[in-house]
Amino acid sequence: MSDIARRASGPAGAGPDAGDDASLIARSLRAPECFGLLFDRHAPAVHRYIARRLGPDAADDLVAETFLVAFRKRGRYDAGQADARPWLYGIATRLVGQHWRDEVRFLRAIARTGVDPAADPVADPVGDRGADRVTAQAASRELAAALAALAPAQRDVLLLVASGLGYQEAGLALGVPAGTVSSRLARARRIVRELLSGQDPARSGRDSQRWTR
Repeated sequence: MSDIARRASGPAGAGPDAGDDASLIARSLRAPECFGLLFDRHAPAVHRYIARRLGPDAADDLVAETFLVAFRKRGRYDAGQADARPWLYGIATRLVGQHWRDEVRFLRAIARTGVDPAADPVADPVGDRGADRVTAQAASRELAAALAALAPAQRDVLLLVASGLGYQEAGLALGVPAGTVSSRLARARRIVRELLSGQDPARSGRDSQRWTR
């Protein structure tokens, strides 16, 4: 990802007065190097979102593709949307959708092994930290199995909202009304809660609660 950032970034896009995303995209029509700052602002979050769904290796490639698509389509960007995150997440989600079989395989692999390549590693594997790691792996396995069981549209909504988008923003990303986001999210959370039922809440941990609350 760092190589892409170096290629995309440019001095014309830098500076504290670069403005909101819409202004930056508009300027990039005249000075394409400005688009590099949009990458700097949002690529890490987009990478985390894709890595959560397909793993970090696939995320490297799809982040590059997401911003390449965005660069090519920047002339059609809605200037009324100051924040480009829904647009970028929408592009990323459509690209992930082309690899839905890989996503299900990735989630099922986590469910089998408890090893999530996209998760932050535990720094201290001994003592209480070691017990925490075992607990986190158990929760990760169960949660991954639940996510794999969702329909793609439900998984899209759940993971977009979990990544920090509001209902309106997730709707913009997916091209659906906020009410549709709300109904899909309610169904997704209900399914996840049902699949995680019977657990000790301490074993479910913060991660599971984040998806189901």
